[in-house]
Amino acid sequence: MLASVSASVLATVLVAAPVSLGVAQVARAQPSLPSLGDAAAEDLTVGAERRLGDRILREIRRDPDWLDDPVLQDYLNSLWQPLLAAARARGDLSDDQQAHFALQTFLVRDRSVNAFALPGGYVGVHLGLIALTTSRDELAAVLAHELSHITQRHIARNIASSRRQSMLGVASMIVGVLAASRSQNADAANAVIVGGQAAAVQGQLNFSRDMEREADRVGFGVLDAAGYAPEGMAGMFDRLQFASRLNDSGQFPYLRTHPLTSERIAEARGRLGVVTDRKGGPVAAQWLHAAMQGRARAMMDGRTQTLTRLAGGGVPTAAAAAQTPEALATACAAAVAATRLKDVRVADAALARARGLAAPQGEAVVRAVQVLQVESLLERGQSAEAARVLSSAVLDGSRAGLLLGARLAALPGSEATLVSRTREDLQTWVALHADDAGAWLALAQVNERQGAPLAALRAHAEARFAQGDLVGAADRLRAGQRLARSNGAVESMEGVIIESRLKAIEQQRRVEMEQERSGQRD
Repeated sequence: MLASVSASVLATVLVAAPVSLGVAQVARAQPSLPSLGDAAAEDLTVGAERRLGDRILREIRRDPDWLDDPVLQDYLNSLWQPLLAAARARGDLSDDQQAHFALQTFLVRDRSVNAFALPGGYVGVHLGLIALTTSRDELAAVLAHELSHITQRHIARNIASSRRQSMLGVASMIVGVLAASRSQNADAANAVIVGGQAAAVQGQLNFSRDMEREADRVGFGVLDAAGYAPEGMAGMFDRLQFASRLNDSGQFPYLRTHPLTSERIAEARGRLGVVTDRKGGPVAAQWLHAAMQGRARAMMDGRTQTLTRLAGGGVPTAAAAAQTPEALATACAAAVAATRLKDVRVADAALARARGLAAPQGEAVVRAVQVLQVESLLERGQSAEAARVLSSAVLDGSRAGLLLGARLAALPGSEATLVSRTREDLQTWVALHADDAGAWLALAQVNERQGAPLAALRAHAEARFAQGDLVGAADRLRAGQRLARSNGAVESMEGVIIESRLKAIEQQRRVEMEQERSGQRD
């Protein structure tokens, strides 16, 4: 499982990076500082690096701990996008990288505290990291540092030290270490990396101290330029150090690959004197982060013992009367945990508490709690009540709101107008976000509900394609092809699209197979 991916082997292989940050003003005042990643372009182009990242991510997607939670993913993206914009504005993100790199984040259902960067512009975030952070600025600081390793091409430089190594060989080796680490067997993991090539790959994926310093400097500049509070980085250092001192027990792999030294901590605190004090950002942002923090706590560990403990936070106590962001985090965690335990009484009490805390904090916070309520009602089978809450909720056209509505529309007995409207909304969404596998799957379910099997098969195929499963995508398109022929619908719009997509995907698959056979790197 990807829970084991947080262990030291995977943390090394997936090139996670420390979080000490540099000063934006200092970075801008030193334009002559060399970029340590420039040399990578001579060995591994951005296109080749992206293909390598895609190969690795394709394997990670198959793991059950890969998580597509629309609410948490929307929140993570809301922090990530300002960082990307700041990197572009500062000139850290080249035109070539913008054209080829994915520049995407993804979630890992894991209670350990970790984050890591992959080749090609992917950044993975464990739910344990979200649960530990107490402000958006702390989480954004980690993302900014990881982004800087990507923009400075540190990953490519480490991977591309040997021109003789094929992309397929590197990807296979990284995936092999991933597979071994999932077994939670240290001997198995070590066995994978004892060979000459494997040992070389592992060595190439360790960042140098100079690269870490550059990511410190550039990352802090990006964080500051994006408008986040610089105090978040020092706060993150303090939190990691304190929490790990109390109990590491394998739960802080980020510290094993991102060691905190007194020098790094002192530099992080010293840099605060040359940037504007934003005091943690808007108050509403702190409450929204608390709601996300609570959600992550309840989703990162599905053990009954853990859920029972979290659900206990939904039972009214004297301590629960506090009107603080932490109280909201506790209530949200209790609502999710109690729902998963099917304890309706505790879930309703926690939701009522969360609604009361969220009400004065603005629409975004209220919306986060309303989503929890709709999810809880759907889990109980109370679709009519879920529809009522959903219709009154302020869902603002977000992906989370769209997929929640699709979940309701796919249920038997849903109103025809809701099904039709949801289908149109999903079709519009995937036209703009063709790589959203979750939205394609939701569209497939709504198409099935509306009695459109051909469109459903095509949507299932597109979902597989978005996940990197070209074989699965082609299989479903062929099934659609057969259905269209049997129904005489070959000339229909959906039938024509299926024929065209099947040809394109088969051609892409042939190209990939040829690249694999030849060991082509670019």
